[in-house]
Amino acid sequence: MIKVVVTGATGRLGSVLAKAFEDAREVDLCATVDLHGDAPTSAPHSSELTSDVLNDAQVLLDVTVAASARVNAELALNHGCHVVIGTSGLSDADKNALDELARAVGRECLIVPNFALGAVLLERFAEQAARYFDSVEVIELHHPDKRDAPSGTATNTLSILAKARAEAGLSEPPDATEVESLAGSRGGVGPGGIHVHSVRLRGLVAHEEILFGSPGEQLTLRHDSFDRSSFAAGAVLAVRRVGQRTGVQVGLGDFLKP
Repeated sequence: MIKVVVTGATGRLGSVLAKAFEDAREVDLCATVDLHGDAPTSAPHSSELTSDVLNDAQVLLDVTVAASARVNAELALNHGCHVVIGTSGLSDADKNALDELARAVGRECLIVPNFALGAVLLERFAEQAARYFDSVEVIELHHPDKRDAPSGTATNTLSILAKARAEAGLSEPPDATEVESLAGSRGGVGPGGIHVHSVRLRGLVAHEEILFGSPGEQLTLRHDSFDRSSFAAGAVLAVRRVGQRTGVQVGLGDFLKP
C-alpha cells in the first residue's frame, strides 16, 4: 500500500482526489491537510502540514496554490517523501529549486499540469500533428475562479508544440497582424511564436482546444473535463508511479507509454 497525504484536501479538486485515494486499491490515504474545514474522508485531518503529519507517508500530493506548494513540497522531500504537485503557477525558479532538492535527497517531484488522462493523450496527439501544419493556436477554457492564465496545461502544451515544430524545421506560425485595435486581441504569445487564448466563463471546468491549419485544411483537437471526477484516475496513477525517477518531472505522458 502506498501511503499518501493530500494538502489542499477541502478545495474543489482536493476533496475529489482525497475521496478517490480513500476508495482506491493499493493507496492508503493516511492524512489530509487544509486550513479550511475538514476533508470529506475518514482520514485524520490537520490544518497544517508538519513532520508529524508526514510520519507515515510515502507520497505528498499537493493541490493548494503555488506559494504553498513549494513550501509543502520542500518539507515533504526533506522528510523522505516523493511529491506530486497538481497546482499550476510554479515559476522556473520554484521548479529549479525543487529539482535540486529532490535530486539531493534521491526523491521525485512530479508536477502534473492536468490529471485527466484524456488531456495527457491530447498533448501526445498534438505533438504528432504539430510537425505537419503551418499554423497552430491554443485555446484554453476554465471557470472564472481560476487564478492564473494561461493554464498550466496550456503552458505545457505550448512547450510541447514548440519543441515538435522546431524539430520538424518549422518556423513561427504565419501572422500578418500589425495593429491590434484592442490590446490582447491576438492572445498571448508562447514559445515558438504560438498564440494562446484564455477563456474564463462560469459553468466551465477545464477545457483545451488546439487548432492546426495548412492550406485547404484544418485539424481541431479538443479535450473537455466536465467534472473534476475526470482527474481522479490520473491522480491515482501519479501516486502509484511516482518515485521511479529523481528530480522534477513534468506530466503523466511517460506513464501512458506502452
